[in-house]
Amino acid sequence: MPIPPLPADCVLDTNTVLALWLFEDPTLTRLRAAVEGGCLRPIASPPTLEELRRVLAYPQFARAPAQQQALLAAYQGRCHAVVPLPPEGVPGLPACRDADDQKFLELAIVAGAPLLLSRDKALLRLARHRLVRDRLKVMRPEALEALLP
Repeated sequence: MPIPPLPADCVLDTNTVLALWLFEDPTLTRLRAAVEGGCLRPIASPPTLEELRRVLAYPQFARAPAQQQALLAAYQGRCHAVVPLPPEGVPGLPACRDADDQKFLELAIVAGAPLLLSRDKALLRLARHRLVRDRLKVMRPEALEALLP
């Protein structure tokens, strides 16, 4: 599947969200600007937001609860939509080797987002799967960064 034209809905996995707003990765400045400017419109779900909330509380990030809440609220405010996922999962999708990442794949399909940004090898491997490749573009955020003006 080719890169969708912008503006486009997208799903950002937790590591991508952290890279963009917790760590402010200097190699992803155009990507962050594309989200903040509305060219890329993140979509979340209650389970993906809950994972982000939980990860922001990890001791290694050394963020006070107020900072964690502020980061979560700022990201949620950037989200174009919060879409519920069916409790029974999404039929017709391959299972991700990392079960914790399945929710991002399911969210992209349920929401009709043509793009999933992730650095996770299990999700990136699924990009080539016959049940995914014609429905969704899964790519590293750095790859999309390189394509942005």
